[in-house]
Amino acid sequence: MAKQKKALLHDRPLFGKRNWRWLGIGVGTLIIGYICLMQGPYNNPLSLTVAPILLVLGYCIFIPLGLALRPEEEKKQA
Repeated sequence: MAKQKKALLHDRPLFGKRNWRWLGIGVGTLIIGYICLMQGPYNNPLSLTVAPILLVLGYCIFIPLGLALRPEEEKKQA
């Protein structure tokens, strides 16, 4: 019985499509944020306001959301 339950835990995927979508959005946001950070002189509004907002969104919201959400297949079973 324990082997059967252990095998079932290893058969299902760790991340679902929704998780990968949020992780992709997070990585894309980080890339755009770092590109904005590199633009212009030190007092450029793009590098002073937009870049930090995008980086905080990517690191603090989108990537943790992609890691924390349960896969859709697991929700249907629960």
